Amino acid sequence: MIELSEVIAELRRELDEAMRAGAGHRLRFELGPVEVEASVAVERSGGADAKVRFWVLDAGADARIARSETHRISLTLHPKITGQSGPPEIAGPETERER
Repeated sequence: MIELSEVIAELRRELDEAMRAGAGHRLRFELGPVEVEASVAVERSGGADAKVRFWVLDAGADARIARSETHRISLTLHPKITGQSGPPEIAGPETERER
C-alpha cells in the first residue's frame, strides 16, 4: 500500500520531469486537468493525535486488506505553476509566432 500523498507527490515529480524533458522542443502541450482514480483503504488511528489516512491499494494487496472495507475515489487536479498565469506547458517555452 502507498499513502495517497505519495501518489500525488510522484505524479508531481513525473509532470516536472515531462516539463524538463520537453524544453527546447517545437511541439508543445498545455497540461489540462489531471484525473486520478484509485482504490483506497481508509485507516483511522486513535489517541491524542488521531488522524485518518488514505492508502492506495496496489495489485498485490494482501488478504488482510482484501477483507477490509475499501473505497474508490476520483480526484481531478488542476495543475498550476507558482507565479505563472494560464495552464502549465509540458514542452518548453513558447516560441515566436507559435500560436
